[in-house]
Order: sequence, then C-alpha cells, then structure tokens
Amino acid sequence: MIAPATSVTAPATGAGRLRWTIADGLTLVGRELSRIRRQPGELVAALIFPAIMVVLFGYVFGSAIGVPGGGDYREYLMPGLFAMVTFTSTMAVTMRVAGDASRGVMDRFRSMPMARSAVPFGQTGAELLNGVLGMAVMAGVGLLVGWRAHHGIAPTVEAFALLALMRYALSWAGCYLGLMVGNEQTADQLIPLVFPVTMLSNAFVPTGGMPKALQVVAEWNPVSALTAACRDLFGNPGAPAGDTAWPLAHPVAATLGWSVLLLALFVPLSVRTYRRRGR
Repeated sequence: MIAPATSVTAPATGAGRLRWTIADGLTLVGRELSRIRRQPGELVAALIFPAIMVVLFGYVFGSAIGVPGGGDYREYLMPGLFAMVTFTSTMAVTMRVAGDASRGVMDRFRSMPMARSAVPFGQTGAELLNGVLGMAVMAGVGLLVGWRAHHGIAPTVEAFALLALMRYALSWAGCYLGLMVGNEQTADQLIPLVFPVTMLSNAFVPTGGMPKALQVVAEWNPVSALTAACRDLFGNPGAPAGDTAWPLAHPVAATLGWSVLLLALFVPLSVRTYRRRGR
C-alpha cells in the first residue's frame, strides 16, 4: 500500500531549490550504489561485458579487417568499443528506471518530502559513476591487448571526459525511456534496438566500403563522431582523411553538440514525465 503523499514545501529561492535537488539527488545516487553493493553480480556482469568485447573483436576480427592507412586493428578498435559501450549503457538506465516504476518504488519516492527532480538526477548520477568504473576496466584490458594512447595525458583525459559526458547525456535519454515504458519486461525487449545504432557506424569497420545511403547514415551517427573524436585524441589509427562529412571532420565539436542536444532535450522531458506520472 502506498503511503499518502507528504506535503512538500519547496525552498522559495532558485538557489535553495537547486541545493535541495542536489542534496536529494546525491542521496539517491548513494541508494543506487548501495543497491549495486547488495547485488554485486550486476556490477560484475557490466564490467565483464566490455572486457569480452575487447578480446572477441580484437582477436577474432583483427586478422580480417584492414585499417585505413595501416596500423594495428586493436588500436583502431578500442575507441569504437568505448563508444559502443557508452551507447549501450543507455538501456541499463532504462531497465533500472522501468523496474523502479513497475515495482512502485517511484510512488514511494513521490510520497516523501523530497525534490521531484531528484529521482532522475540520482539515477543518471549513479550511471555516470558506474560508467567511469567501466571505462577504467575497459582501458586496462585494452592496454593488455596492445592498445595505447599516444598523444599524452591531456588529450587522453579529454577523450575520457567526452565519453563520460556522452554517457551522462545518454543516461537521461534512458531515464526518459524507462519512465515512458514503466515496465521492466517491456524495457528488456528494447535492448536489441540499440545494437544497430552502434554497428551502423565507424566503430568496427571503415565507412568507405558501405553502400552510399548507409555511409551517409553512418557518418552522421553520433557513435561515429564519438569514435572519431577518441581516435583523434588518443592518436589511434583510422582518423578521417580527405573529403568527409562534417561530424567526422570535426568529431570533438560534433560530440559536444550531440551531448548538449541530448541534455537539452531529455533533462526537462525526464523531470516533467516523472512529475506527471505521480498525478
């Protein structure tokens, strides 16, 4: 049985409301991290998957795919795998949010005297922390199989910051989708839809050999922009050359643009949808 809603009086000032939202959001980040500690298998699976992808793609496909301009395929591959895992993580947020909605956890949150926007902020904040840990594990496995970042510390940090920013922006898209679906089983059926988005890109193979229509789609795919930005910043082979689409010619700017667009779209949509579901 759901407890009756508690009357919530929001702070009168904008700064006060922001502090209230941040404090409640951090509390919910802690809740998500505590849940992971109680269910370590979920975290282990999330960390093993990228490691398997590095070994599988690097050694199975590595001998069959040529790198444009030459170079080691595993170095060409790693930025694409970073981008792929960044985009597939969207469904993890969708599953968690949909699960909380279907089990009545969201209704319990609404009955508490807390900021209404804190719940989506908590979910996305926890996903960002999970993503940083996952990237560290994946980078470690990449180093073991021969991947290296050649342009020094500053560009390497910039590349990982871009990955984290995109992951955070995508987590808001996942939060919105989870709130809209509201059912864990339905969300689970949506997972396969993410993989065509990641595969139709430059993450694993050059786009030059694709049919013209698919090549245009791949070049404007945000996965391709993120992959190209990481290759450029890490100094890995596969940087675009010659006449190419704008997102691949300016991958860092394109990735920043996609991230800002996703945040501008899905932050208000997620907060509004969460509030409306309680009415």
